[in-house]
Amino acid sequence: MKIIAFAASSSTKSINKKLVTYASSLLKNASVEVLDLNDYELPIFSEDKETELGQPELAKQFLAKIKACDAVMISFAEHNGSYSAAYKNIFDWCSRINPKVYQNKSVLLLATSPGKGGGANVLSAILKSMPFFGGVVKGSFSLPQFYENFDIEGKVVSSKELAAQLKQEVEKMYL
Repeated sequence: MKIIAFAASSSTKSINKKLVTYASSLLKNASVEVLDLNDYELPIFSEDKETELGQPELAKQFLAKIKACDAVMISFAEHNGSYSAAYKNIFDWCSRINPKVYQNKSVLLLATSPGKGGGANVLSAILKSMPFFGGVVKGSFSLPQFYENFDIEGKVVSSKELAAQLKQEVEKMYL
């Protein structure tokens, strides 16, 4: 099984990248590539920019990564209750090339934040919209209070209960 994993964030210190990297390590018999959205940085999408630039190569490369995998794992950063600008921008560019960005691939949706909400607002939004964009949602997981529930040095979810819940969601990727 070939998995593409990424954090829907451009932060070099992204807690969502830490979560998705850990979650993807729980997969057995899988090849995982963790992408960095900073490698797909594009001008802010607009119809004017699309007319000027056409279909950017970086957006095509991002879609090719999705096409070549069996499943996708994403951990969403929540910015003011919604998607990060970095995620929304690459998504907007890609959706102009292929409206079914996730190409009927299985997806596992994650989110975390320093607060008690754990990115619940953005996770709720993506759970509603993902099927429309070709994502077959296999599971979802929110990790609240990241700094209390994730061991940064050990790179693992430190709460036994939350770790068990995450493992259960990750195992749905095989269904």
